[in-house]
Amino acid sequence: MKNVIKRRERIAGIILGMGRAIGETMAVIMIAGNALKIPHSMLDSVRTLTSTLALELGYATGDHRAALFACGSFLFLIIILLNIIAIKITGRK
Repeated sequence: MKNVIKRRERIAGIILGMGRAIGETMAVIMIAGNALKIPHSMLDSVRTLTSTLALELGYATGDHRAALFACGSFLFLIIILLNIIAIKITGRK
């Protein structure tokens, strides 16, 4: 495997995998516990931004809806940055 896949391709794959994991919604809702509280340990239940968007966008109005769109924009920027980093690491145009 060392000869087939170069180091920077492996790093780019890890970065793109992180982007994919950030975007997963329904699996995260079920596995993470869907709790609206600040976790105090690694094993506490949490609610991610994608979970919040999926669960609350259906009934949100006004400022609540604007805040959810801001969360979505923030997630979009994170994914774009991860993709740019992966492109820079692999050296592709």
